[in-house]
Amino acid sequence: MADLNRFVSRLSGKVSRHGLPRDRRKALGTLCRRLGVRIRDLRLLNQALMHRSYVHDADMSRGESNERMEFLGDAVLGLVVNEYLYSRYEKRQEGRLTKIKSLIVSEAVLSRTAEEIDLGDFILLSANERSSGGGQRSSILADAFEAVICAIYLDSGIGSARRFIRRHLLSSIDELLEVEEYKNYKSIVQEYAQREFGARPRYRVVSAKGPEHERTFFVELRLDGRSLGRGEGKNKKEAEQMAAKSAMSKLGLMKGERGKKTSRRNKKRRGRPRRGKNTRGGPGRPKKKGKAE
Repeated sequence: MADLNRFVSRLSGKVSRHGLPRDRRKALGTLCRRLGVRIRDLRLLNQALMHRSYVHDADMSRGESNERMEFLGDAVLGLVVNEYLYSRYEKRQEGRLTKIKSLIVSEAVLSRTAEEIDLGDFILLSANERSSGGGQRSSILADAFEAVICAIYLDSGIGSARRFIRRHLLSSIDELLEVEEYKNYKSIVQEYAQREFGARPRYRVVSAKGPEHERTFFVELRLDGRSLGRGEGKNKKEAEQMAAKSAMSKLGLMKGERGKKTSRRNKKRRGRPRRGKNTRGGPGRPKKKGKAE
């Protein structure tokens, strides 16, 4: 525990070197009220909202962006969600718990939660990133939300982080499990591939464009030697999800499409002659016209 406290102190001290303008402190105070938390060192929260595009434009060290805090926040989030699921679903097996967790911590859920508290309004972005809609981009919102969890953890400990996560994510877990749009496309495609082909889908980065702090990745999904989908995103994870979604549409796995595909298949079958005793001269075959016996 002493080692952990020293570790947290070093991280807090590194962030705390920088002062904040009065208007920024006021804005962060407003955000704290929306989050329902009290953060004593607002410089931690400020760094949690500092996107790499802003750091690049301000000619700051990349280590001053929120990427490292996102890394730690992701770990804290995973721990809190895991302990909650372990306690609540005592009879669920590990595989099912893993699926539920992957949904809760998915980019779609985190970004939607961030939107509900208007987190994008407080994220520090470059002028270009802001004008291109970065404040509403799901990957940026989800990353900032995880970094905010880190800020709460570093400032007030695991208890405060746990209360925040339970309030904003776990309190609506039942509703989340019913929402179609929150499904993890990659996991659905993987389950389908293993079931139907006994193989795993492969994701390949086809290309990437843009400067390092504003890159767009293009990914291809291949399965059983075929290209099934392509997707793009601001990071590889987002691009892979979009490629998987494209593949799901092509495979007829999207909601509403599977039934249509089955219906078309059944329609074709109805148009074919039925195999059985009536098709090859069996007892039920109509007699040919000819001489009366």
